Amino acid sequence: MFDVVVLGTPDTRHSLTSIQNLLIDTPSGGHVRLQDVADLRIVPAPTVIHRDSVARRIDVTANLRGRGVAAVAADVQRAFVIGAAIGIFLLLQAVFRSWRLALVVFLTLPMAVSGGVLAAYANGGGILSLGSLIGFFAVFGIAVRNNITLVSRYRRLEQEGEEFGTELVQRGARERAAPILASASATALAFLPLALSGNIAGLEIVHPMAIVVLGGLITTTLFSLVVAPATYLLFGADYEPELELQPTTVSDEIVTEAAPAGS
Repeated sequence: MFDVVVLGTPDTRHSLTSIQNLLIDTPSGGHVRLQDVADLRIVPAPTVIHRDSVARRIDVTANLRGRGVAAVAADVQRAFVIGAAIGIFLLLQAVFRSWRLALVVFLTLPMAVSGGVLAAYANGGGILSLGSLIGFFAVFGIAVRNNITLVSRYRRLEQEGEEFGTELVQRGARERAAPILASASATALAFLPLALSGNIAGLEIVHPMAIVVLGGLITTTLFSLVVAPATYLLFGADYEPELELQPTTVSDEIVTEAAPAGS
């Protein structure tokens, strides 16, 4: 089954009854009314078709009964946050290959974005705007990236023969300090003009976002250079080893059967 669009004459399409009484030719040469072979009804149709790339999209709305919009929105956000948190924790475990280290880093990540929380509170009086929410996601992503790069460097040093301990953690932190500081400085320079411009027309979203990002960069950088190395020193000794697939050599065996005599 598929949709068919037919454009009739103005005299035909002025009412539903006239369309139902349209005569359709039959294979035997007779005629039958359209309403006898099809179900005709008037249904709502969009006047404007929105597309993302080449795919059609439509906004779905719903009415609420017995509950407020704020309560329902809070439930939806809570379910989304729980799902995202589980996904982030599983990704950390897959990268760190340690349940303990992934759990500790996951629980301490809110410390990394605490500067963004304080900045949002100081700028908006505790009101969380859309721009502030976007800023929190950005700062959280920076914190996760810094932790992953640090732990990856520690693992690389161990694979190169460095013994686990204080010297390994200090060496890895020194080697990753310059990239982390450079990334934080470049991000701060990009958002600083937006933060200093004030909450003017046209910057209603990017201004609070810039405030949150700048505040979060301070605590995120300190967390990555101080708390993350200490966390790895305490909980990063035991982790799941990487799977090493050993190549196997398969030899081909050629079997030659002698034909019976006389064949």
